[in-house]
Amino acid sequence: MKIKAIILSLAVGATLLVGCGAKKEATPAPAKTETVAPATTKTDVVTTASLVNTEAAFENGISSKGTWIIATLKDLAINKELVVEGEFKNGKKDASGKELIQRKIALYTQDEKHVITARFTLTAPKLTFKSPMGSIEHGTFKGDLYVSASNFQLKDATVEGNVYFTTAEAKSTFKMDDKSKVTGVQELKK
Repeated sequence: MKIKAIILSLAVGATLLVGCGAKKEATPAPAKTETVAPATTKTDVVTTASLVNTEAAFENGISSKGTWIIATLKDLAINKELVVEGEFKNGKKDASGKELIQRKIALYTQDEKHVITARFTLTAPKLTFKSPMGSIEHGTFKGDLYVSASNFQLKDATVEGNVYFTTAEAKSTFKMDDKSKVTGVQELKK
């Protein structure tokens, strides 16, 4: 009698499980859409940051194939001349809706409230900035800085070396806030 009760209970339980199980509805395949790529322009549209902690990653980040912002995660010493190239959009727009051009070397880290948590030093014999609207921010560059593009800025940054401008426009559009300093000369050098 006990065996019949156990078998009957198992049969009822199995029936309930099978009958009450969720059925999967067949989902139709999504319709294919054709994507048309926009015509390429001179400006690269890259809005993500390149977070770097090696010399090779830094060199890749400042290249014309890099990103608009290169953020270091530690002190870096590179024993060769460096060139920051390329024109990049930062993902923001001005009041008229035009995308903003910018190129930044961020020698710092920050928290979610944008409070600076650490500052770093980049050391190289020479750093040439060819990207327009460029800046070095919240850290120290040790070496000579050559500015070839317009509207370059130092923001809360130190250059332990000279700043040479390769054009009169680069020199006349250069800006430096009151927290920044240059230990060497600032002059036009063609």
